[in-house]
Amino acid sequence: MRLLEVARRTSFNEEVLPTAANSSCDLQTLRWTPAEGSGFMLLKPVVSLKYYTMPDNIKHFRDSHTDLHRPLNWNNYSQRFHLLLHLEEFQQKTDIEKYNQDDVPLFRHKSNTNLFVLQITGVSKGSLLKLSGNQVLVTPLNQKGVENEIHQGWIYHVDAEQVYLQFSEKFISDFKDGMRFRVLFAINRVPLRIQHRAVARVYKHGLREVLFPTGKLSSHHSHIHSLLGIESNPEQHMAIQHILAGSAKPSPYLVFGPPGTGKTATLVEAINQIVKTQASCNILACAPSNSATDHLCEKILEGNLGNWLEVYRLYSLSTPVKNIPQNSKLCCNLIYGTNTFMIPPKEELMNYKILVTTLQTAGRLVTGGIPPGHFTYIFVDEAGQAAETECIIPIAGLLKPHRCQVVLAGDPKQLGPIITSKIAQEHGMGVSLLERLMGDIDLYKSHETYGFNNRFVTKLLRNYRSHPAILKIPNELFYKGELQPFARKEKCNSFCKWERLPKKGFPLIFHGVAGSDERDANSPSVYNMAEVEVLKEYLKVLVDHICKKTGTKIQPREIGIIAPYRKQVEKIQKALEMDKDLKKENLENILVGSVEQFQGKEFNVILMSTVRSTPKLTAHKQRFTIGFLDNEKRFNVALTRAQALLIVVGDPRVLKTDQIWNKFIHYCYTEGGYRGITVFDAEEEDAPTNAHLSHRCGE
Repeated sequence: MRLLEVARRTSFNEEVLPTAANSSCDLQTLRWTPAEGSGFMLLKPVVSLKYYTMPDNIKHFRDSHTDLHRPLNWNNYSQRFHLLLHLEEFQQKTDIEKYNQDDVPLFRHKSNTNLFVLQITGVSKGSLLKLSGNQVLVTPLNQKGVENEIHQGWIYHVDAEQVYLQFSEKFISDFKDGMRFRVLFAINRVPLRIQHRAVARVYKHGLREVLFPTGKLSSHHSHIHSLLGIESNPEQHMAIQHILAGSAKPSPYLVFGPPGTGKTATLVEAINQIVKTQASCNILACAPSNSATDHLCEKILEGNLGNWLEVYRLYSLSTPVKNIPQNSKLCCNLIYGTNTFMIPPKEELMNYKILVTTLQTAGRLVTGGIPPGHFTYIFVDEAGQAAETECIIPIAGLLKPHRCQVVLAGDPKQLGPIITSKIAQEHGMGVSLLERLMGDIDLYKSHETYGFNNRFVTKLLRNYRSHPAILKIPNELFYKGELQPFARKEKCNSFCKWERLPKKGFPLIFHGVAGSDERDANSPSVYNMAEVEVLKEYLKVLVDHICKKTGTKIQPREIGIIAPYRKQVEKIQKALEMDKDLKKENLENILVGSVEQFQGKEFNVILMSTVRSTPKLTAHKQRFTIGFLDNEKRFNVALTRAQALLIVVGDPRVLKTDQIWNKFIHYCYTEGGYRGITVFDAEEEDAPTNAHLSHRCGE
């Protein structure tokens, strides 16, 4: 027997990607906004924000972190998280300093003379995105290379190849074409300082029963009201009843929401009911990111609360105006007719029934001296994505434990916070407050017989998103098979008769591809061109099918494409632009991105490229790793975004080495949803080479 490998190459494989020198970013469509710290600050600072300077010896401490092995408790809480925040800052600082440049030119932007363009060479395309939101220090160099004064600026925008900088009027007036500079990047320390302050204030505000709840101080006789109109979902109904009654207070109430079960809808209905029934309520609603906060605010505004003037969306001063949803512009701190924001005075902010902001911007409310006890409810949506130090920003400063009910909604089985420092991640920063409470505190653990204690936590069980076939494996692996499919039939069955399905009625395909891992010389990120080609062919058929069926172009949230590696994302995006058939279509509404970009979102159709493959077909005995793919939280998020059709493209020879992927592939095979290459069983070299997926792959 002789094994042959055939690589089919198309014109796209040979395409030369543009270099940084000939790329450009049209910033005319981006509206200019002042840097952080400008704008109108009418909210006077009352509570100081210290510097919390990183210790000089933190670099050496990284190698001898014995203190971090002791369990987290109330007594070591502040000390532990101060240390982890310093470790995180050290890593962020180390990472950003790699982009420092010596003796380089800056160019004035052609269409926006307030901006300056810096081209950085010698780094992988796309890695510059790490610079977003940070500071820059530039020193003009005279012809002899002698340094002059240092100018501080802000990174206004970053694309895949260039950095756009913004400076003071003095720098703009002094700048002359041809000047050369030393450029140093510095992290924006304000978010870390705000987290340090929250960690430092937990003892002052008496948050022991909030952060390490025992339930002993919670009301055991809370009056649970019957609610009309929401009885159709018993779990949501129960959660809202207990939130209204404040049955957990001072302990947080947790809404454990697996994918598609309506976490945000539950919070919004709870807010709606609170406003209807509690005249003296004041509600703070938060989320970790602007996009999640905007989504929450949009749903609150849709909730028919009677008077949208009671809702106020507070943005940070540095938020790009172009990102603000239209409906939020009527009730936010954007100054009408300008591109600037203002932070209103304390008295005005305290007049709103519902204040909606990000966890970080909630730090402004602490600084402004809004008193603990003003808010009767603090809601945190997508709490599983926030580091604990971020989640407690509004809690350690705005919470009076026996007056205010904290509500955390999220899913510890999905992706958690993104932490730069591996040491900090491993010792607590990588675990959200929601996940820590559910993992370590008895109140929030599921009893073998009785399940969860509904006075403190509710697990939502009805999935309103996915076809039952798509939901089955994640449900069994992560949710004890308790999730119930409740998606609308006309939506989740819309691809059950699609002509390309291997088995009608089973809208799930695993397509086996014998590709190979590739890396560019200047990038550690992996890509797989064979999988790009297969995805492209599926996409053509899907676009043709959808456009013929609807008579319109592809709508937002219709198709999403997930790839676990940044380089594969770039290759797929380039394929959409270069393919002669696809570039005729209007595909700007198709999102191509990493798993992280898809968390919290849903699409009618999801295509996924798993990328990892064996280097050569003949090297089947070589040891290999599946990298990011062995993260079960990534697997869970990726496979639960689809409503009606899920197509996964990957190399089964590699994926079957992982227990979770093995189960998924075997499921697709036994249900008739497997396509692509036959699988050679590496453990039995005498097995027929044309055999389909062996049963061992499912063991």
